[in-house]
Amino acid sequence: MVCLRADHAVWKSGKVLWYANFYYTDWTGQKKHACKRGFKTQREAKEYERNFLDQQNTTSDILFSSLVENYLEDMRHRLKPTTMEQKEFIIQGKLLPYFGRQKICDIDTIKIRKWQNELISHRQENGKPFSQTYLKTVNNQMSAIMNYAVRHYRLAANPCHAAGSIGRSSAGSMKIWNQEEYEQFSKCIKKSAMRLAFDILFYTGMRCGELLALTEPDILPTKKISVNKNYAKVDGEELFLEPKTPKANRTISIPDFLYDDIINYISKLGGLCETDRIFYFTKSALDKEIKAGAKAAGLDPIRVHDLRHSHASMLVDMGFPPLEIAERLGHESVKTTLDTYSHLYPEKDSTIAGRLNEFRKK
Repeated sequence: MVCLRADHAVWKSGKVLWYANFYYTDWTGQKKHACKRGFKTQREAKEYERNFLDQQNTTSDILFSSLVENYLEDMRHRLKPTTMEQKEFIIQGKLLPYFGRQKICDIDTIKIRKWQNELISHRQENGKPFSQTYLKTVNNQMSAIMNYAVRHYRLAANPCHAAGSIGRSSAGSMKIWNQEEYEQFSKCIKKSAMRLAFDILFYTGMRCGELLALTEPDILPTKKISVNKNYAKVDGEELFLEPKTPKANRTISIPDFLYDDIINYISKLGGLCETDRIFYFTKSALDKEIKAGAKAAGLDPIRVHDLRHSHASMLVDMGFPPLEIAERLGHESVKTTLDTYSHLYPEKDSTIAGRLNEFRKK
């Protein structure tokens, strides 16, 4: 998108208000007129014009803040609202305060390293540093924006690559509960709806958003759950979204006791429409409840998502192969399952060696 500043002026309207009035060339090559009113000072009007024109810039002279606005607008058409909300939160809090006023061509490896060091040394209100996974996420977001600049704004190279990464993809050992620990926790949950929701998560491995999106038609008479949507709340608006991946659209067989509990629970709700969620609460309510329940049960706390890991661990212990576990969890490929849960197969290699020894003796 090439922008040519043609006739531009800032006019004073009445006694106090100013407006910006200028022409620019859009990405199709057409000359267009822009006008915005209501500025209290001439400086504000001129700053608006300057920022607007900078956003039309497609070279590495563009300000990082303008690049970010264009990047977010582009991504908004391609990513889910929940993903966009996470991106915007990180960008507003961890990227723009450092790089917002700089041209992207001036952001070099040294500046990236200094920014990384500030993130690493930062201490939160509780005195703790950012988690390794959070550092990794923030650094990856900065790198993604600079990659975008390389592809679309003629930036010579991504300075994040030479600066190196920070943080880790995994925070360390996976926290899970075995069945005995889960049942101990479940007894401490007083609200029946909450207890049933946790049961579904533990005994199906569903994602939290999949659970909260369940409606009555999703509970099939074949004692299966149809997973076909995802629930999220963004800026106070409740949304039904597509499943996380194509493979996440699936049916999950459930044990008799769980099916009976679900049917009994729904029968007591009464007056449900086909589109009504059977669980009225949100993820934050589940987060609070699992913390309180773990404390009451005297267990090490885990996240709601860790119930999914707990289910996978239980399936591994029961001897199910990775492919079947991947299908049940809705992983896009069995590689995801193996990458996530390979540490749960510590004795499998020695088992294979033992079988080979037996085969050789025959």
